Amino acid sequence: MAFQFLRTLKPVLRSFYQSKTTKQATFLQLKLIRPFSCSEKRNGDTEAVAGQSVVSERRGAVVTVAINRPEVRNAVNQETARRLLQELEAFDRDPGLNVAVLHGKGGNFCAGYDLKELANHTDSLKLEQDVTKGPGPLGPSRLQLSKPLIAAVSGFAVAGGLELALLADLRVVEESAVMGVFCRRFGVPLIDGGTVRLPRLIGLSRALDLILTGRPVGAHEALAYGLANRVVPDGQALEVALQLAEQISSFPQQCLRADRASAVYSCYDAPTFTQAMQFEVDRGLPVVPLESVAGASRFSSGAGRGGTFS
Repeated sequence: MAFQFLRTLKPVLRSFYQSKTTKQATFLQLKLIRPFSCSEKRNGDTEAVAGQSVVSERRGAVVTVAINRPEVRNAVNQETARRLLQELEAFDRDPGLNVAVLHGKGGNFCAGYDLKELANHTDSLKLEQDVTKGPGPLGPSRLQLSKPLIAAVSGFAVAGGLELALLADLRVVEESAVMGVFCRRFGVPLIDGGTVRLPRLIGLSRALDLILTGRPVGAHEALAYGLANRVVPDGQALEVALQLAEQISSFPQQCLRADRASAVYSCYDAPTFTQAMQFEVDRGLPVVPLESVAGASRFSSGAGRGGTFS
């Protein structure tokens, strides 16, 4: 899914963002609130613990989930995998959250699984082979989320880190970011969805080029492939991802999730065209009285004319 048509939407998006109040301006400055854990009860925010491998921060209906192991380029060990799974499962359950943004602290998205742990603690490494019974090695990679996830990619998103980026619906990638199947060099297989999601996303031929060679892919090539949805200047991936998340969160959510679910079903699960079409109708029709009628009334009153998002 390449979103190169973003340029054509600039006037529309400009109108949308210019219509925001001072609250939006504050958002653009990224004044995030205190860290909290999605997996904990909402009787108050929790302070980030020093050395915590995953840190979450909430802003309204948007949550950021950050891998916090910058000393190893955010490589994922067993504890980090467990925490990532907890946070994304909690996000999916929380009715007050609409969109999540996944990113890495310290300039890198994720360098994959922690190979030092794999080399030195093989006896304690427990991997569930049945994908229906347990998490993937990187934690949330076997999830099918019901709500949008955006990856804000900086630095390295390689090996298992690439697989985590593929879990997201959209990827905002910084200009200097590098993606690739770097684990090819060390005989570590893609067992967190890489061989499943990558061919669906960019096509089998391009996917095999990356999988077989393990070569690095820069941001602009990733954009041309459809692996990246936005390319932004260095240091801006999280900011742009949060802007995108807030925009997505502002839309009627039942309609958005029905369309999202239908697209995912048709790509991965539908055995026939007819069944995919039936799924679309079955998910879409119940939304009409819940959100569509009210939306049509707003349009009739003059809202959204000329394609504006205000």
